[in-house]
Amino acid sequence: MSRIALVDDDRNILASVAMTLEAEGYAVETYTDGQAAFEAFGKKLPDLAVLDIKMPRMDGMELLSRLRQRTMMPIILLTSKDDEIDEVLGLRMGADDYVKKPFSQRLLLERIRSLLRRQEARASDKVPAAGEGALLVRGNLTMDPLRHSVSWKGRDVTLTVTEFLLLQALAQRPGFVKSRDQLMDVAYDDQVYVDDRTIDSHIKRLRKKMRAVDEEFSAIETLYGIGYRYIED
Repeated sequence: MSRIALVDDDRNILASVAMTLEAEGYAVETYTDGQAAFEAFGKKLPDLAVLDIKMPRMDGMELLSRLRQRTMMPIILLTSKDDEIDEVLGLRMGADDYVKKPFSQRLLLERIRSLLRRQEARASDKVPAAGEGALLVRGNLTMDPLRHSVSWKGRDVTLTVTEFLLLQALAQRPGFVKSRDQLMDVAYDDQVYVDDRTIDSHIKRLRKKMRAVDEEFSAIETLYGIGYRYIED
C-alpha cells in the first residue's frame, strides 16, 4: 500500500482528497503546514507528497527545496489558478508535476498514479532501457536504469524519476530530435495532460544538475520550435 502525504492548510481540501485516495486503497497522512510535514518526513518518508505552495510556518517551495536535498521521491505541487511563476519555479526546483487549484480530484489521482507507477517500476526493475536494463553509455554519460543511477565523467548526478526518463529518452538515440510531445509521452501517461512549459522546465532543471558537476555540459541541445536532442561527445 503506497503512502501519500497531503500538505495543505485548507482542512476541507485535506479531508476531501484524503477520502478519495483512501477509497482507492492508498494510505494517507495529512499535514496543515510545511514545518509539521518536514518534521514527520524526517522520521519516515512517504512514497509521494502533494504540497500546497502557500502555507504557514513553511511554505511549499521551502519544503520542496529541503526535501530535494535528501530525497528524490515524487512530489506534486498544488498551485494557484493564475500563478504561472509558481508552476515554473516549482518544476525548476525539482517538483515532478503540478496541479492547479481548483482542481479535479480525478486529475490529481491520475497524476499520482502515473508517478507512482514509474517509481514502483524502477524499484522493481520492471522498466528496461535499451538492451533490457543494461547500462546506457553515451560519451561521458553512464545511466543504470535498474538502479536509477546517473553519472557524468564519473561523478554521480541525482535525478528525479521524470528527469531520468527524459534524459534516458534523449540519450538512447544521440543526434535524433525528440519533440516535446514525444517527451511528454515518455514522462507521463497518455491520459495525463501537460503543456510544453512543463517539459521545458524539467529540461532546464536537468541541465542545471548536469552543469553542477560539469559547468561545460552541453550534451542536451535545444532546437527552438522543434524539441531537444542529445549530442554525444
